[in-house]
Amino acid sequence: MQFLYHPKAGVEFLDIEGEAFTYLFKVRRHRKGEIVALRNMEDGYLYTYKIDAISRKNATLTLVHKEHKEILPKRFVHLLWGVIEPKVIEKTLPSLNELGVGRISFVYCARSQKNFKIRLDKLKKILINSCQQCGRSSLMEIETIDSFEEAMQKYSDTVLIDFSENYLQCGESIQRVFIGPEGGFSEEERKIATQIKGLDTPLILRSETAAVAVGSVLML
Repeated sequence: MQFLYHPKAGVEFLDIEGEAFTYLFKVRRHRKGEIVALRNMEDGYLYTYKIDAISRKNATLTLVHKEHKEILPKRFVHLLWGVIEPKVIEKTLPSLNELGVGRISFVYCARSQKNFKIRLDKLKKILINSCQQCGRSSLMEIETIDSFEEAMQKYSDTVLIDFSENYLQCGESIQRVFIGPEGGFSEEERKIATQIKGLDTPLILRSETAAVAVGSVLML
């Protein structure tokens, strides 16, 4: 763990309870007098606290130092992703966060199953846990969009990743890419797109594999 997230990190005296308490003192086995690092993931500061008191269900921490120390991706990449099974998204999200993807828009495409419900609150919790592990100091932006058409109207410079011999190259200055759901984009959706690029592989990739592959090509 690089730091612990707490929304009130930065105050002089901080009370820790609930999941944060369990993690610090039941999982990490911290003790009174030890030093821990916290972030609120909003102001870019890394706060150093000393553990002053521990009771059965809560603890009191005292701020001893703060340092403005942002750890951010070198560039901003926005991934639009056709909605697939939520459990698969939840499993893949930490990898995309570690790669440094700046924003993900989950789009209900023609071939997305409409009964799949994206819980942004649950995804935010997954992102926080991932940031605590990889050190990323700000949260990825996430949103849902009801249709392919709405997504393309909102983000008209988006590049579709589909079957094309115009391959996506490492280091390309592309900011927004669209990965289709399982089964890919419909013919109607392809007709709407103005920019399409392919991946230089003869293999058929699952939606989540394509998302990580594209994130890697653009971010690394």
